[in-house]
Amino acid sequence: MGRAFEFRKERKFKRWGHMAKTFTKIGKEITIAVKAGGPDVTGNPRLRALLQTARSENMPKENVERAIKRASEKDQADYKEVVFEGRAPHGIAVLVETATDNNNRTVANVRSYFTKFGGSLGTAGSVEYLFERKSMFRFKINGPYDLEELELDMIDYGVDEIFEEEDDDENKNICVYGEFTAFNQIQKYIEDNGYELMSGEFTRIATGELVELSAEERVEVDKLIEKIEEDDDVQNVYTNLKPAE
Repeated sequence: MGRAFEFRKERKFKRWGHMAKTFTKIGKEITIAVKAGGPDVTGNPRLRALLQTARSENMPKENVERAIKRASEKDQADYKEVVFEGRAPHGIAVLVETATDNNNRTVANVRSYFTKFGGSLGTAGSVEYLFERKSMFRFKINGPYDLEELELDMIDYGVDEIFEEEDDDENKNICVYGEFTAFNQIQKYIEDNGYELMSGEFTRIATGELVELSAEERVEVDKLIEKIEEDDDVQNVYTNLKPAE
């Protein structure tokens, strides 16, 4: 198991603990996907994966329908995806993905969080090179399988890391990470082979040497990250902080 597994293990409990925030995030992503590729799931694999993600997170059906409808409303401002880069206390690199309909508001808010909690907002490209964009999928295989054989098959479709994880009911799911540009072909492999797609998303994994901090230092960094994550415009926050043991 590689680095993606360690980051996945640390993040998922935080995400599941913020259900309302998760619904808001998925809703925005659905709206963006519909605007980009239309509301027909047959021809929009990104939307298809997001609908599966919504189901796996128990997102209410009316929330999903509202997000799809919002994309076709003429008076609905477009969400713009903006990335912010900066440093948390102790030099930790922080990359913030946002989806906003008011960039001035988002810039001001994100800058204030860094300033208040001992960090600094950087310029474009200041830390992004420390992270690699990835496609990530979770799916279920209803029947026996060989993980090593599955990995060999999926390597040809752009997958570079695969592992098993357990859900709340102790059922085993397959989690794969692959090249950012391979999202559609990995999803097609999963669907064509009759596996149960549970979620699909883009993510980032820190590259290079991760930074290890003491428990006291981690508290300082966590305060900043938690404040950023509370912002409604923020979709994801990534750092090069070594996951806690």
